[in-house]
Amino acid sequence: MNPAAAAPERVAATPGPLLVVGVVMAVLTEAIAGTVLSLGRNDIIGDTHATPDEFAWLDVGYAAMKFVGFLLAPWAIAHLRTRRVMIGATLAMGLACLIAAVSVRLDLLIALRGLQGLSGGLLLVTGQTLLFLAFPAARQPLLQAVFAMGSVVAPATLAPALQGWLIDMQSWTWIFFGVFPLALAAAGILLMSDVADAPAGGGAAPFDGPGFLLLGTTAVCLSYVLIQGNRWDWFQEPRIVWLAGIGAAALLGWCGRQLWMGGGSLPRFSVFANEEFCFAFVVSFVAGAALFGSGFLIPSFAVSVLGFTLADAGLLLLPSGALFVIALLLAAYLMQARCVPPVATVPFGILMIMVAMWMLSGSSRESGADDMMAAILLRGFGLGLLFLSITLIAFSHLRPHQLASGIGLFDSGRQVGGLVGVAGLQTLIEHETHANATVLGTHLARGGVAVAERLAAVTAVLADRGLDPISASRASLGLVGRAMTGQTLAIAFETAFMAVALLFVVAVPVLVATKIVLAKHAARAG
Repeated sequence: MNPAAAAPERVAATPGPLLVVGVVMAVLTEAIAGTVLSLGRNDIIGDTHATPDEFAWLDVGYAAMKFVGFLLAPWAIAHLRTRRVMIGATLAMGLACLIAAVSVRLDLLIALRGLQGLSGGLLLVTGQTLLFLAFPAARQPLLQAVFAMGSVVAPATLAPALQGWLIDMQSWTWIFFGVFPLALAAAGILLMSDVADAPAGGGAAPFDGPGFLLLGTTAVCLSYVLIQGNRWDWFQEPRIVWLAGIGAAALLGWCGRQLWMGGGSLPRFSVFANEEFCFAFVVSFVAGAALFGSGFLIPSFAVSVLGFTLADAGLLLLPSGALFVIALLLAAYLMQARCVPPVATVPFGILMIMVAMWMLSGSSRESGADDMMAAILLRGFGLGLLFLSITLIAFSHLRPHQLASGIGLFDSGRQVGGLVGVAGLQTLIEHETHANATVLGTHLARGGVAVAERLAAVTAVLADRGLDPISASRASLGLVGRAMTGQTLAIAFETAFMAVALLFVVAVPVLVATKIVLAKHAARAG
């Protein structure tokens, strides 16, 4: 079978801005729905009366089905019109969010989160594929910068700020309610956009049921292990061992089936024959770990150590979104108007992220938003330079029939990197907190002079405020203990910030070596 026959053709007409607006609005629905649990966790647990372990399935279901959406999108695009798939996914996302806003049944919410994840994966792949197919290569830097504003900037900065405000002022249900009209508007704009959509691929391969089952099993097991692994102390828990083994076996089975079928009906491995795509795929894993990892650390530090409200924690990242957008537009200008190669901005982006995380590692319990803002802004600018570059490196040299597969695999790599990054940082913080508590606890012996003086001072203050001596003494012990707990957590977060900076120290040599090896392989093949 000719692979091009199963792929969408380039559109015949020159589309206008309506298509771009519709695509960005559609991916915004995923940005809002995908991040709702990061800040609304406690409120949703209270309303659904779920245990934390039961609630975890909302995260697992979304992440697993998002992976499936990433890898199922090429098949859907090959059989249906690209825009049709996107409109259907947008409406499905809106409907799932509307029902989730009026339901507190946990089983129904888990199913709806799965549908949201599947729709989100399809939206991200079909939206970016549509932009690449509909517009000439010369306009892609600016278009991909605009797309990144909806797919990367919004979930990293805008969505947390909006959600924190809604949760503090109203309820988590308003977040889901807001997605529905946005989805309807996006679908309507996509229907009105002046684009001659590609016909369905009549020669596309039939749906691979066994391959899809293996893929779904891999996605569920991988998502559960990465999201809940730290909760169960990783491989000390039999269920994690079993799920990791089942997921690895299913992944090997899926890869073997893909090779045996010559690519099958799901993403085609032929994209890895492209040197630039392979390099960008490796970078996407590291970039995903940095984006999601730092996006997890900063609000968590603000809430758990600095005592910020959810709204204030969400607003903390909002200014970095402006620098993120400025960096995207600057990089697009350099690449589109000045013909600067995309790889030129990668080192600057990596360096800025490293410096920003190093600066944040100096934060303490006395830090405030103003103390952290310079580092947060620098992080946003660095991410903007990095993400547009790797996007153009990955897809600029792919053929039209390879685009959907390449985008799906690239997004999967970034998502895996993000889950691994967050899981690793959660584990590091927990271990460091326990270790720090042990060390600091040895200095709180009642016989220590400094500790005794501190306890006496706190007891005297409490006694002056009306407590009897015995109650004041007990309360002073509690206050000093809480201060120690806060200090241990602050030190653990400092270590985690430094770990993200050191990630690039390890990753950069690996990326350089990967680039050299791929270049030599391409030279030999040529």
